[in-house]
Amino acid sequence: MERQDADVDLPTQYRPAEVEGRLYERWVQAGLFTADPARDPSRPPFCIVIPPPNVTGSLHVGHALDHSIQDALIRRRRMQGYETLWLPGTDHAGIATQNVVERELAKEGLSRHDLGREAFVERVWRWKAESGGKILGQMRRLGDSVDWTREAFTMDEQRARAVRTIFKRLFDDGLIYRAERIINWCPRCLTALSDIEVEHAEREGELVSIRYGDGDTEIVVATTRAETMLGDTAVAVHPDDERYRHLIGKEVELPLTGRRIPIVADEHVDPSFGTGAVKVTPAHDPNDFEIGRRHSLPSITIMDERGVITAQGPFEGLDRFEARPAVVAALREQGRIVKEVRPYTHSVGHCQRCSTVVEPRVSLQWFVKVAPLAKAAGDAVRDGRVKIHPPEMAARYFEWVDNMHDWCISRQLWWGHRIPVWYGPNGETVCPGPDEEPPAGWTQDTDVLDTWFSSALWPFSTLGWPDRTPDLERFYPTSVLVTGYDILFFWVARMMMFGLYAMDGVEPFKVIALHGMVRDQYGKKMSKSFGNVVDPLEWIDRYGADATRFTLLRGANPGGDVPVAEEWAQGSRNFCNKLWNATRFALMNGAHVRGDLPAEGLSSADRWILSRLQKVIAEVDEHLEGFEFAKACETLYHFAWDEVCDWYVELSKVQLGDERAEVTRRVLGEVLDKLLRMLHPLIPFVTEELWTSLTGEETVVTAPWPAADERWIDKEAEAELESLQRLVTEVRRFRSDQGLKPGQKVAAALRFGDSPLAAHEQGIRSLLRLTVPGEGFAPTASLPVEGVTVELDTAGAIDVAAERKRLEKDLAAARKEVEQTRRKLDNADFLAKAPEAVVAKNRARLAQAEADIARLESLLAALPKA
Repeated sequence: MERQDADVDLPTQYRPAEVEGRLYERWVQAGLFTADPARDPSRPPFCIVIPPPNVTGSLHVGHALDHSIQDALIRRRRMQGYETLWLPGTDHAGIATQNVVERELAKEGLSRHDLGREAFVERVWRWKAESGGKILGQMRRLGDSVDWTREAFTMDEQRARAVRTIFKRLFDDGLIYRAERIINWCPRCLTALSDIEVEHAEREGELVSIRYGDGDTEIVVATTRAETMLGDTAVAVHPDDERYRHLIGKEVELPLTGRRIPIVADEHVDPSFGTGAVKVTPAHDPNDFEIGRRHSLPSITIMDERGVITAQGPFEGLDRFEARPAVVAALREQGRIVKEVRPYTHSVGHCQRCSTVVEPRVSLQWFVKVAPLAKAAGDAVRDGRVKIHPPEMAARYFEWVDNMHDWCISRQLWWGHRIPVWYGPNGETVCPGPDEEPPAGWTQDTDVLDTWFSSALWPFSTLGWPDRTPDLERFYPTSVLVTGYDILFFWVARMMMFGLYAMDGVEPFKVIALHGMVRDQYGKKMSKSFGNVVDPLEWIDRYGADATRFTLLRGANPGGDVPVAEEWAQGSRNFCNKLWNATRFALMNGAHVRGDLPAEGLSSADRWILSRLQKVIAEVDEHLEGFEFAKACETLYHFAWDEVCDWYVELSKVQLGDERAEVTRRVLGEVLDKLLRMLHPLIPFVTEELWTSLTGEETVVTAPWPAADERWIDKEAEAELESLQRLVTEVRRFRSDQGLKPGQKVAAALRFGDSPLAAHEQGIRSLLRLTVPGEGFAPTASLPVEGVTVELDTAGAIDVAAERKRLEKDLAAARKEVEQTRRKLDNADFLAKAPEAVVAKNRARLAQAEADIARLESLLAALPKA
């Protein structure tokens, strides 16, 4: 619907802070982001579910990149006429949220145990209502065009019902079980951790080699965790290792304990690592746990849940890190230490939330039997039902799903989905469904589910599953999942497993589009310790949301890391200002989009820009379909800045002053209309303000996406304007070499002969600041370029003596470079010994220096005589 008329009263400057909030609220109030599954069924559906950020979180630069990509995809599809749904929500973040509230309680001198479970959970819900979800408001600032009417939370009523439903189904199918297994354990949070909740970092420790046994049964093992030797129940060697074959089946005495332990043969042992013999502590190492299972070894737990030694003896009651040097000292005293390496750098797992060193621990936990689920997840990609983009990332996905271990889903927390299993007085177990009541008097399991369990249901629980809702019918499977490659294994694979299982073999999304991590301009990972972390909210305050988004998208290649720097954000802000000024100029000169483009009266400049516009539309379409956001941004940036603003707008200034004015106004309106529409998914705010001002329409959000029209392709006009650009560029270079300032006017005669560029004389003079020669015109230089001779009188425009001195200095430097480089290239020893790349570089330097000499001699010859 037309709003009346275009707005020619744009402010002189673009101030994002005055525009962005107002526009976003207008979009939301108008319902432009709200999906309707019952709307026109001929419109194809396009759905993205947002990877739910933690309810405790704040918008970081990784979120900003992820959301900018998703928003670009959803906005473009919306303009293309799809029924679009971008579904927002947050994750309850079990450990992180519980920690936040526990810290608040600590300030009051309380613990969660003082409140009790029910009251503590109520306290967390209160915190969530008052302080959680800050990131949702920050998403609005970035411009996320999500459907806020469908906002979800992984612990709201609908998602809780979905969790109970799938748990019951998995339990009944024998795919959920409870067993003692070794898991990641945080001694501070006192809970099991998933793999993604463990962050590995290189740390300096020690590698101690210990002699077990004596005489013929003597064997040496090495460890970084000497305290765990108190729980050793075997020593393992490779069955084919000749050094130890005679020891297999024998026993050695375990130092400090008096226990005798067997020497077993196991193919897991790497004979080339260390001594080729490894201590086996099944209760405190995941690999040792598997060796223990294969050889039916006992599992001895020697420390409690807080990492305190429980093994009877002199070390009992010591913290694990206190026990480590104490054990080494005791072994040293007995002459059992063979070698000590300090410092010894190795990878150590830390709790993601509190940075405590994680302790492998045997514990009674709930697990998902992943083998059949993982196979289905792998098959869906192998048979092409789900495509991973870029394709080379598929190998990493297969490596994970093909080798997945059973998933520990229980957590020793109070905040989260409580495990829906009840125990009877005689050890009975029951798992009631979401609409069933447990037997009276039975006790519910105290653990909660891993946060990733509920988020694995996200693509279908957010659409109403387990009910067959209109949203589920219309938008499942979702169209694309956009996420970082760093959680390809942990989250994406789990969504694939649960989606295929719950939805009877139908995949949760058709495409997995992976992007990299945001890094600094030097490619270094962002870290507070490096001082290179970018806060996107600060950039939004300083440069605007559009500049922030464009900076991130301009570096976003599929699967590749994204380098950013603050000066690049400044450049993106300048780009928005360039668009603003160009559109403001166009509006002040009557540019419009009324009526069809005229078929007659178009200048070659008009035909050129319209031809280039069609090609840019096609290029941008190709790039965006392939998730090549960096290439799409580069194409649009250079078209807008270099071709539209620097060339066509400048040429239009001449045309707007003659009989071509009305046609030029319509062409200028056409080009800006289509350009702003193409840019809208990337930089929504400035394009909305400019496009509505230009067209008089209500919003660009639902404006049709431009389509390339090959009828406007004009190779002849493109060739003509490229010739004009070469002419202008060469004369500009000459002016610069002569020391003329860009805005300095110079008298010049243009000799066109039969060149088609004659039609552009006024435009050429305008671009080059060339005035018409008057009486007494005496050219000091003549430049033949593109079939045109440009004669210039620079005598009064430059200091000839100073310019001659500068050119002679540059000429001397170029001659010296030729002399030195030629001497190297004439040296047979240099050519024989230097790498080919070095020789090639020297040849290129020689060629460049010789070209510089020719150019400088020509410029000196063109200077007026003294």
